[in-house]
Amino acid sequence: MLKNNFKKNFIEAGIDEVARGCLFGRVYSAAVVWREEKDLDNLLNILNKKKMTIKDSKKLKPNQREQLKKYIETFALDYSIGWATEKEIDKLNIRNATFKAMHRALDNLTLKPEHLIVDGNDFEIYKTIPHQCIVKGDDKYTSIAAASILAKVYHDNYIKELVKKEPSLKQYDLLNNMGYGTKKHLDTIKKRGISKYHRKTFGICKKYK
Repeated sequence: MLKNNFKKNFIEAGIDEVARGCLFGRVYSAAVVWREEKDLDNLLNILNKKKMTIKDSKKLKPNQREQLKKYIETFALDYSIGWATEKEIDKLNIRNATFKAMHRALDNLTLKPEHLIVDGNDFEIYKTIPHQCIVKGDDKYTSIAAASILAKVYHDNYIKELVKKEPSLKQYDLLNNMGYGTKKHLDTIKKRGISKYHRKTFGICKKYK
């Protein structure tokens, strides 16, 4: 069972990212301020809604993530999304671009967090808000797990919309690999080069600038 808070009696935002290791497109982040369990239970009772189990997005199927996205957006105290583009990734490097995506997600929150919990072991200080990095935090805290779900769904929907808008991108099998370096994705790059959305500083893409 996931823990609700790292620090009690604080407005605490959980943060996670997705697509850090992709060859293609944006890196996404989400920030979630989750309700106290007691308050959530009361609200669900009033609305006659069922409680859903939030967990690390990697342990969920796509349709489960979509359902939980709606649940999280309905019952979170606050949530927001941020991203950094492939051009920013190439300019800043993936580490700094990921921090930029995280900071943008925090900028978009309506509530001002008093404490942050971040998945992983690295984070760039945001304003003067204290933070705690937590390795495998998406498997330990509800707010980070919720953030992992939102970041994953928004990232994957971005890929889907991009392919819909530019059908030529289908050749990279993006709807199956979501930008990661699968064999089919790599084989297409070797045969046909990269698109304008590929990260030119990443792996095989460096050869096809």
